[in-house]
Amino acid sequence: MDEKTIENQTRLYLYDLMNTAREHGFKADDVWEFSLVGDIERLRLQKAYHPTIATKMLPEAVLEVFHQIKSRLNQSFSRDEQSLDKRTVVTDNLNYLVAYNLKRPRT
Repeated sequence: MDEKTIENQTRLYLYDLMNTAREHGFKADDVWEFSLVGDIERLRLQKAYHPTIATKMLPEAVLEVFHQIKSRLNQSFSRDEQSLDKRTVVTDNLNYLVAYNLKRPRT
């Protein structure tokens, strides 16, 4: 996957994040959480939180886009996130990048 495609995916995702945050009245202390997940976990997150932004990506791109988004938003990486590699993404079928806010559970 070339850098231009990854950059475009990152920009589109960040654009969706900012628009959704604005539409739903996020405050300065409202922070997006990000997860690389498969289809079942994506559905669980979408049922548990509102709003969510879930985008399916190619396995070659999803990890790089995830890292770029976390970096651009100045968010630190957890131990689990640091240990992710392309092999794990492919074998665990983690092809969705999902953003959600823990302070906004669906009721």
